[in-house]
Amino acid sequence: MTPELAVELVKNMIFQAILLAAPVLLVSMIIGLIISLFQAVTSIHEQTLSFVPKALGIAGLIIVALPWMVRISVEFTAGMIDKIPQMAR
Repeated sequence: MTPELAVELVKNMIFQAILLAAPVLLVSMIIGLIISLFQAVTSIHEQTLSFVPKALGIAGLIIVALPWMVRISVEFTAGMIDKIPQMAR
């Protein structure tokens, strides 16, 4: 395996990880911001108040985005399998 191929593989893996994690992290961040604003306005500072909306939002996002996530993962895996002959050199 050449150094260039190794760098390309690591770059692709990091990009795929970011691509798959970004929607979940963004939804969690947006819901957390909304809950924080609500808590600041109403002076309710309950730790558990943010957990249920975040959990429901993330679960809903995963249900909606799961086909896309699986497709992206399968394409990435197929690409890695296709590159196995290049790795053996």
